[in-house]
Amino acid sequence: MCLIAFALHADPARPLLIAANRDEFFDRPTAPLHRWKLHDGTEVVGGRDLRDGGTWLGLSPQGRLAMLTNVRQPLGGAARRSRGELVTRWLQGQLDADRFAAGIAPADYGGFNLVVGDFHARAWHWLGNRDPAVPHGSGADVLHRRALGDGLYGLSNASLDTPWPKTRQLKAALGEALRSPSDWLTPLSRALTDSQPVPHEALPHTGVPDDWERALSSPFVRMADRAYGTRTSQVVSVQALEQGFAVTVQEWTHDPARLAAGLQPGQGRCETLVW
Repeated sequence: MCLIAFALHADPARPLLIAANRDEFFDRPTAPLHRWKLHDGTEVVGGRDLRDGGTWLGLSPQGRLAMLTNVRQPLGGAARRSRGELVTRWLQGQLDADRFAAGIAPADYGGFNLVVGDFHARAWHWLGNRDPAVPHGSGADVLHRRALGDGLYGLSNASLDTPWPKTRQLKAALGEALRSPSDWLTPLSRALTDSQPVPHEALPHTGVPDDWERALSSPFVRMADRAYGTRTSQVVSVQALEQGFAVTVQEWTHDPARLAAGLQPGQGRCETLVW
């Protein structure tokens, strides 16, 4: 997943709201949003990477949630372990963030940002294996951490709240959604499907060629010539009820053939939970 904006307890009526796009190569096998189980029987709600078995954004019926983005690197080789397993390890366990972090060997993974949360404990943390001051460097021997309080956050392929234009854009749409209870999905859909690159002077500089920076600068990425782009968009909404919370997970799958033909996003799916 390459772009996330999320609001933690910013609105009592909607204590959690997430909007996210996942960018990936078209030939990477992926299962869309559904309910599936880990080897120990833990239920997961989310899409699934069919190559390595993990996920980029997943929830459990017990109120645990994790979401992941890569950190953009100009050069990168194969890592020893898949980053997607970090999400499922959080969902599978009962560990708090301290003990969970103690079990991560940061050098085993490519550059990552990981947000983990326990909704009922109201405990949220960001973890990453790249220095937030120089996220596109090569160091991966230290696990960086930050506890997250109530508020709005944005995350792409640098570090948490790095102010890339598309990150600021999706955070702004999230704020608009929270202010528009009767039509909250419209600003999120508009931002998530915006494929307009930013001007050259506003591009980030991460060490990849400028044509890549430009193509990757929009919230919705279209790189059909490289068989790469936004594969799914997701919105997670938690609404307060008189008893408990209603969780709605919506996903729109963007078929690679449609993207290569320049067509608009396609099929949607929805799963619900009660926390």
